[in-house]
Amino acid sequence: MTQRGELARWVGAQILPHERDVRLWLQRRLVAEGDVEDIVQECYCQFAQLSEFSHIAEPRAYFFTTARHLAFRQLRRAAVVRMEAISDTIRDELQNDQPSPEQAAVAREELGRVEEALKTLSARARRIFIMRRVDGLSQKEIARQLGVSEMVVENEASRSLRAVLKLLTDPAKPTMASPTKGVSRVGKR
Repeated sequence: MTQRGELARWVGAQILPHERDVRLWLQRRLVAEGDVEDIVQECYCQFAQLSEFSHIAEPRAYFFTTARHLAFRQLRRAAVVRMEAISDTIRDELQNDQPSPEQAAVAREELGRVEEALKTLSARARRIFIMRRVDGLSQKEIARQLGVSEMVVENEASRSLRAVLKLLTDPAKPTMASPTKGVSRVGKR
């Protein structure tokens, strides 16, 4: 009998009986059904390329090991493809400096809510808040420009920030069309 005939007989007697178990094992390992078929067929292709099989003491373990290696190789390839697809998406987003229409709409809505919240502050508190949070000035610089103490700036900035955050995060917050628009909501301590 030729070596190919011996290999075919060996595969039929020692490998084929374990195919069902290998398929079930691959399916339990979250390999897609179509991928299971590909892996099993690739195992048989690798077995067909064997020039010698006498060194294989445990054919069942050899079949499982071959299937496992092929499954891992397939997962690595899939991960590389996904990373390339993700990097293309990121590159496209980075090349486009313009926000998406959805992002622009959300930003406009958020800005409107901040403006409404700022309207609830006193004129001085609003000015301190903007100088501190928007202009990025230090408390010392704000106090010097407004002619007030740093303690006043610190207290006003702190109360204003709490009030604005409360209005922005409160589920019962007034909408822009609310009749309470412009009413001071900053409480005294």
